[in-house]
Amino acid sequence: MSQKRQAALRSTNPEDYQRVPRAVAAMPKDFADGFEIAPHRHRRAQLIYATAGTMRISTERAVWVVPPQRALWMPPGVRHSIVMSGDVTMRTLYLRHDAAAGMPDVCRVLHISPLLRELIVRATELPVHYDERGAAGHVVALILDELHREPSLPLHLPMAHDKRLRRLCSALLENPGDPRTLDEWAGEANASPRTLARLFVTETGLTFGAWRQQARVLEAMGRLSGGQAVTDVALDLGYESVSAFSAMFRRASGVSPSAYRPAR
Repeated sequence: MSQKRQAALRSTNPEDYQRVPRAVAAMPKDFADGFEIAPHRHRRAQLIYATAGTMRISTERAVWVVPPQRALWMPPGVRHSIVMSGDVTMRTLYLRHDAAAGMPDVCRVLHISPLLRELIVRATELPVHYDERGAAGHVVALILDELHREPSLPLHLPMAHDKRLRRLCSALLENPGDPRTLDEWAGEANASPRTLARLFVTETGLTFGAWRQQARVLEAMGRLSGGQAVTDVALDLGYESVSAFSAMFRRASGVSPSAYRPAR
């Protein structure tokens, strides 16, 4: 049986990969737009990556938007949920404890180079019980070497614990372009504007304005990666002009919005 045929027949149940006696276990799985994976956790650390589509990954502490140019490093035992934006071609790596040594002990966004992308795809085509002393073992060794080289990126959105503030944050995540001011949100949150302002800084480390801007940046990354036009994204997220949106996006991410759009 060919290796690609074996890959097509491999399990799509994450539990089947938690005790594989190999340094890395790679699981390919595709999801439709809008599909939600309920909160769960794994014994192994994992690299959550998709070659197409964007994922919104949430833990109790933060939210990340992960387009194809990025992946999320998830330490073992961290409870998380995933929502798909667009049809997602997910390619997950589960790392044995020793293979994950030296990686961050908290969630981190990692840049995925073209080389690492191809290596991840190749890993999903290998037998689950690959020959560690053969060519497959070299592929996995190179993956681990590349993972340990990739810098982490500060692309996350801290979440609040206070119930009033968490409801507000959840509403803004669903509609980051909502233009309401903190004074206007106060009535819905059943708290004074001063209380909400204090809670934002205390619980997230960001002001209301900075938190909403970061939510818009992450939403924009996902939409742009899905192929939406820069103008449409800018207007949907509440910006009066493309130039204002582009300037904000560049300050926050270090690149122009067009850098996140898929290559033609």
